Amino acid sequence: MLRFKRFSSAVILHSKSFFSREEKLVSPIHLSNPCRLTSNRFLDIYQLGNKEAIEKERARLKDEMNRGYFADINELKQHGGKIATANKIIIPAMAAVKFPALEVSNSDGSSLKLPITSAGNGVEANKAEAPKASLLCLSFRASSQAMVDSWSKPFLDTFKDSNRVQLYEISFIDSWLLTLSPVKKLLLRTMRKSNPDESKDALHRQIVYSFGDHYYFRKELKILNLLTGYTFLLDKFGRIRWQGSGLATEEELSSLLSCTSLLLDEE
Repeated sequence: MLRFKRFSSAVILHSKSFFSREEKLVSPIHLSNPCRLTSNRFLDIYQLGNKEAIEKERARLKDEMNRGYFADINELKQHGGKIATANKIIIPAMAAVKFPALEVSNSDGSSLKLPITSAGNGVEANKAEAPKASLLCLSFRASSQAMVDSWSKPFLDTFKDSNRVQLYEISFIDSWLLTLSPVKKLLLRTMRKSNPDESKDALHRQIVYSFGDHYYFRKELKILNLLTGYTFLLDKFGRIRWQGSGLATEEELSSLLSCTSLLLDEE
């Protein structure tokens, strides 16, 4: 029992330091290993003879080594995490691409597949009623939480009375220790206690977590810098109709809210 308590305390301490908003941008770990190795991965023993799998892994390692941690730091210093200016107008439905499927965990341990879409688009719809607009805010490091808040809070205030809109804040956790089943359960339990109670508004912020490797997910969305926050506005079919990054400006917020209103008016 004593060992378990010590183990639990160590995990909680580790998780708090991982999610702390006071996280320093430059840590000794990153300085000693500037290459972006997002998680401890092992090539499946059954794929050791698979040339295609080996070549794919080599290409990945080369890609990650070419894009080091210091490149993210330099970009952050140059433009404060603003990778690109957000869309000024809504992306036409015909030109919009699908948001990649992502399985996330709620703090109560239940799982959910995002995005939630309506039937009729070739993708199996979730049991829950599909929203007409969904805002997905992605955070890969604790340092980007303030950026995510700059988008989600005004969005929540504007559409709090709408039951046709959903808001998800997704935290990506790639630490090998935190993805272990018993540690993951303990971490989610800790996060559940730290999350504020849900409001009585129709729209509320849903905080979810994605555990494990996210390289290929990022690849689909062309996400390179892990120190900044990313925001995607999806329609009812799971298509990306607007996107932004970094800290929100007044002009970008106005664009986001306007595009959301347009999605709510779409048939």
